[in-house]
Amino acid sequence: MFVCCTIKNEEEEPVVEVQEEEEVVVVEEEEEQEQEVTYKLPNIDLNNWKVTLPIGNPTEVKPPEILNYGTNEILKPFFYNDSINGALVFYTYPGSSTANSSYSRTELREQMVPGSNSTNWTFSQGGNMKGTLSMDEVSKDSNGKYHRTIIMQIHGRLTNAQRDLIGENDNNAPPMLKIYWNYGYIRVKTKKLKDINVSNVDILKTDSWTDDEGYNFSKYVGFDKFTLEVKVANGRMEVILNDEESVVYDNIHIHKWNVFENYFKAGNYLSTIDAGAFAKVKYYSLQVTH
Repeated sequence: MFVCCTIKNEEEEPVVEVQEEEEVVVVEEEEEQEQEVTYKLPNIDLNNWKVTLPIGNPTEVKPPEILNYGTNEILKPFFYNDSINGALVFYTYPGSSTANSSYSRTELREQMVPGSNSTNWTFSQGGNMKGTLSMDEVSKDSNGKYHRTIIMQIHGRLTNAQRDLIGENDNNAPPMLKIYWNYGYIRVKTKKLKDINVSNVDILKTDSWTDDEGYNFSKYVGFDKFTLEVKVANGRMEVILNDEESVVYDNIHIHKWNVFENYFKAGNYLSTIDAGAFAKVKYYSLQVTH
C-alpha cells in the first residue's frame, strides 16, 4: 500500500490519498499429466478356433463370435484376458462335458475353416502347434496333490464315410496326443494299436487303440511360464519342451494313424470331477501352421 501526503497551505489539513496496490493473482496451471496406460494382449489369433465351456450342453462359441470374447457375457467368466501379463486365461471346473467324456473343459478346438469341423488334416499332411503358457491356479485333491489338466491335444476324427462304415453315430475318433500339466511336470500320452495287424475297417474303431505308457519330461515347470511345441510331418510326431527337451514318435502306431483326420486342441481340460475342483491356465501365445 502506498501513502501520499499533499499539503496546500498551513491552514489546510493535509489531504491523505490512499492508493491500494493492485493485487496480482498468479494462477498456476496444473498440467494434467496423462498417465500412460500399459496393458498387454496375448499373441493368439482366434479366427480358426472355437471354444468349449463347462456349462450348457456344453456351450460352444465359434468364429466370428469368439473374436469378441472380451465383451461376450457367456465367455467372460471362463475365457478372458490377463492384461497385466499379456495372457488369455482358461478357467474351468467340473460341470458340463462332451458326449465322449465325463470331464469338463475350457478348451480351444482348431477349425481350419472358421465355424466348421469338417475340414481337418492328416499326419502325412502335417501341422505345427506352439504355445507359451503357465499354470496359474489349480485345486488339490483330498490327499493334498494338485489336480491334473490337459493343456494340448491332437484329436482324431472320422470322416462321414468312415463313420458310416463302422456304424457310429458321430465322427469321434480317439485322441492321438494328450499333453498334461501333471503335478507340476509335463506328461505326454499317445495311442497305440492293440493289434498292429488290425483290419482296415477295425482300425477305425476306438476300442482298437489303447494308451501308451506315457512320457514325462524331466524339467519341473510348476507355475512358471513354459513353451510347448508339437510338430507333425510325414507321419512323424515330436513334442518339444522349452526348446530343450523333446520326445519323438516315429513308429508303426503313428504311421497307421494316418488313416484318421485330426485337429489341434489347446486350453484347460480338467481331469477330475471332484467337488470344488478348478484350474486356471494362462496362454501367452499360441500359433498353428500347416
